[in-house]
Amino acid sequence: MTINRLKLLAWLLSLFSIVTVATPARAQNARAKKVYMITDMEGVDGIVSSADQCEPFKSPRWQESQKLLTDEVNSATEGLYAGGATDVVVADLHDSSRSLSVLTVDPRVRLLEGGPLSPTLELDSSYAAVIFIGQHAMAGAEKGILNHSYSSQSIQHIWVNGKPTGEIGGRTMLAGYFNVPAIMLSGDTAACRELDALVPEAECAEVKSGVSRTAGFLLPHSIALKLIREKAQRAMERLGEIKPYRVEGPVEVRVEFTTPAPHLFRPREGVEQVNERTWSFRGKDIVDAWLKYGDF
Repeated sequence: MTINRLKLLAWLLSLFSIVTVATPARAQNARAKKVYMITDMEGVDGIVSSADQCEPFKSPRWQESQKLLTDEVNSATEGLYAGGATDVVVADLHDSSRSLSVLTVDPRVRLLEGGPLSPTLELDSSYAAVIFIGQHAMAGAEKGILNHSYSSQSIQHIWVNGKPTGEIGGRTMLAGYFNVPAIMLSGDTAACRELDALVPEAECAEVKSGVSRTAGFLLPHSIALKLIREKAQRAMERLGEIKPYRVEGPVEVRVEFTTPAPHLFRPREGVEQVNERTWSFRGKDIVDAWLKYGDF
């Protein structure tokens, strides 16, 4: 073989090496997995009292509650990245977004805090998955610790096309609208049961189990964190198996309040008062109907 041919062969081999190294990098970028983490506080392990633990800067145990939530967020973040996440956004959605701090959350996350947010919580189709951390069950859920739906005790029931729905359901349906699956939740037994009814394939870290609305059996903190990390990692590893929960239109969102509410809304197209405590909101899809009622 001549020297020129040897040089040509070497050049071709080096070019092939560059291509084979670059291709996995491009493929990995194409498979970017961005996760939207919804956080709340009433579903956090160790929390059973709104007055003592959940009111920002008023509750005597508020600082402890912040640490409990932050530890759960960070454990979930560890699991997500171990399972293949490439980006994690943490939405601080408890009580006016005052529960988390950039000083203490995992430095790999981007913290979404403050308000107002968009009515769809800045969620969009760029995300690969949604998870819930510290999430409580819907109003009226049997043995759901600190159960309520959105604005605390003012809502008695919410139904979507006749199906009982709370924050877990509403936000799982919102994610599904963007073709994003809800893949994992940490909270009490009632909250886990709520997500399972919508997405049976999803992972759930059951960190406490209620015996009443303000009492329950709680896991030791370290055990709860280990469980959350494991479930978050497994959820990411199983991402392709978990499908978005989609609600086909048209959609009716019906809301029953705890007290008479004729003054809350104005009857118009798609908005109707059913009785003194109940309003109906209709739309072509879940977002159209829900936003006639309020933000997600």
